[in-house]
Amino acid sequence: MLASIIISVFAGAFCLLFAILYKKKTSLRISLGIIGVILLFYGGFSFGSMNPVAHLETFDTGNKLQINFPVQSVQVISPVNGDVVKCRILTMGVYPENHNKDIWVLLKPSDEKFYPQSDYTNTSYKEKGRWQVLTRFGGDKGESYELYVFETDSLSSDFFSKTIANWKAANDYIGLELEELPSGAVEINKINVTLEGNCRGVH
Repeated sequence: MLASIIISVFAGAFCLLFAILYKKKTSLRISLGIIGVILLFYGGFSFGSMNPVAHLETFDTGNKLQINFPVQSVQVISPVNGDVVKCRILTMGVYPENHNKDIWVLLKPSDEKFYPQSDYTNTSYKEKGRWQVLTRFGGDKGESYELYVFETDSLSSDFFSKTIANWKAANDYIGLELEELPSGAVEINKINVTLEGNCRGVH
């Protein structure tokens, strides 16, 4: 497929170049020019079909707390307790120096089940004392959520990662019961937020 695209582009460019430089038969120049344009469009369209532009997921940020220095423990700085949030937000915070645990955010909506949150790094992204994770809500306008932050060991992180992968493969996000949470996941913070709008079916 890629070879045919390359051939189409080169052939189209050649036809256009020939049509521009050839000074004799006007009808031949026009025909070659049209063929060149068609081949270039075909090559460009085919390449775009093979390499579609990735969907960029957008997100908002909630209100932010001031950071308490020196940082002695993992803190959540956004969203804040009582926030009214949109369907996609960035949950973020800080952690102390030499912190070696993974950080996970779990949502608990009205069904009383837990939903670990993940972006492409699975665990929350950590760098230079700050952490963050994209957090996705899927409930109704005005629905209350409890947002939990957990510190986890490697086994618990692996459990959450595999759980998300299994849900995604089955396209069925069934949630975790309290007793299903791994023992190596330790709750360190909890805040309450409310959905600003209807988030069901939002991807």
